Amino acid sequence: MKIDLTETNSSKINAAMVQARRDIGTPAIGMVLTLVIVTDEENAYDALKSANDASHEHPSRIIVVIKRVSRSPRSRRDARLDAEVRVGADSGSGETVVLRLHGELVDHAQSVVLPLLLPDAPVVVWWPEGAPSDLANDPLGSLGQRRITDTYSCENPIGALAGRAAAYAPGDTDLSWTRITPWRSMLAAALDQQSLSVDTAVVEGEGDNPSCELLAMWLADRLGVPVKRTLSSGPGLTAVHLETKGGNIVLDRADGALATLSMPGQPDRAVALKRRETAELLAEELRRLDPDNTYEVSLKFGVAKLQAAQTAEAPAKPAPAQKPAPKPAKKPAAK
Repeated sequence: MKIDLTETNSSKINAAMVQARRDIGTPAIGMVLTLVIVTDEENAYDALKSANDASHEHPSRIIVVIKRVSRSPRSRRDARLDAEVRVGADSGSGETVVLRLHGELVDHAQSVVLPLLLPDAPVVVWWPEGAPSDLANDPLGSLGQRRITDTYSCENPIGALAGRAAAYAPGDTDLSWTRITPWRSMLAAALDQQSLSVDTAVVEGEGDNPSCELLAMWLADRLGVPVKRTLSSGPGLTAVHLETKGGNIVLDRADGALATLSMPGQPDRAVALKRRETAELLAEELRRLDPDNTYEVSLKFGVAKLQAAQTAEAPAKPAPAQKPAPKPAKKPAAK
């Protein structure tokens, strides 16, 4: 069921949601959290589809905030709120409110969203792209216990990691970190089966992939060994090599779906390690609402520190041999 509201306000939107639930025969609220999605018109459809799929595991009220671009001085002055209320089959396992903010209202989105939050329920704010530099101090970000971004969608993903580390606050997380959860679990389980200590590590993946950098920083921090970052054609993260004196532990995924785990003294085994959709990543993040301390430590390890360790490990190039200075020409003897 869909209800369109033009030039409306938060009070009318709340009343429309109550009426819609009564009309479809489900007046009770069984939702566990509020998910606020801050996006633009171009990415709203994909973000809402992922949130609806994730809501089958986490029934929630989804509030989509779309800030419309004002193209003239008059439209920038005129504040207007249009809304679309969806309940029932059109809204996954919860209910959805799509807000389109016009004019000066764009700068006061939190005043519109606040009355629509579920009472006494956690709030999660998600920026599919275009996230602010300081999430916790953003007007909408300050409403949430958890704040989710995706540096993979940034123009400079690796540089964005440094910005996330500098402005980190408890509750921040990133889908680039969520993407490597199966890799971290598999590598931790492999190391538990070995009594060998790791000397060095290599993380292989496509360039400008923040998940590869985060995995390398996690390994460098947890193992306390040099970690080299090498490039491949992808897709995404392709291999991790842990070098030990007794042989190498290798987790290799060349096709983005099935990986091979090799360990000293054991036969190779195939493990499922497919690349996951955004809905699966979002559902994983909604399972925990407490701060992710492991993400914080790995993020603050820093890409610069990782690169500095690689530079120090590389052998110094020999200085070019200097040519001997030319001997001064002899003066002719005086006659």
